Amino acid sequence: MVKSEQLDLDDVDYRILQELSADGRASDVWLAEKTNLSATAVARRRKSLEERGAVLSYSANLNLPKLGYGVVVMVSIELNSQAEKALNEFEREVIKCPSISYCGFISGDTDFLIMLNVESFEDYDRVYRRELSTLPHVARIRSSFVLREVARRGTPPVVFMDEAGS
Repeated sequence: MVKSEQLDLDDVDYRILQELSADGRASDVWLAEKTNLSATAVARRRKSLEERGAVLSYSANLNLPKLGYGVVVMVSIELNSQAEKALNEFEREVIKCPSISYCGFISGDTDFLIMLNVESFEDYDRVYRRELSTLPHVARIRSSFVLREVARRGTPPVVFMDEAGS
């Protein structure tokens, strides 16, 4: 089963990736048990997956509400110009904003979608005034507060499904 046009991956590679997406700290011995390979073979495959860019990094999934950042805000930004210079200047500055956990250039009636994690509505006001409103070329800022998180996945399950959907 080859699902990627960029990388030639087999079923075992996908099984290793699936296990690593659930637990990035999984040992080669544990992965070997799950894939019916030796730990040495798993280590070789893991290294190959990392070198070929299928695994970008390993990180901890932090519980942001437990750390005081329980308010999630989705922010749509519309720029006053879509000229390359304006886009580049905006992107260069938005990366510097410490409250932003995600920013993507999107299609549609807005230009960028930003996700923030803040402590409170008052904290959002601070972020709005000190970070968002100071960004270059911004024409409009629209904010939506997430009332309830329904799903959050680092890797969507479809990545590991075959053509039949199983």
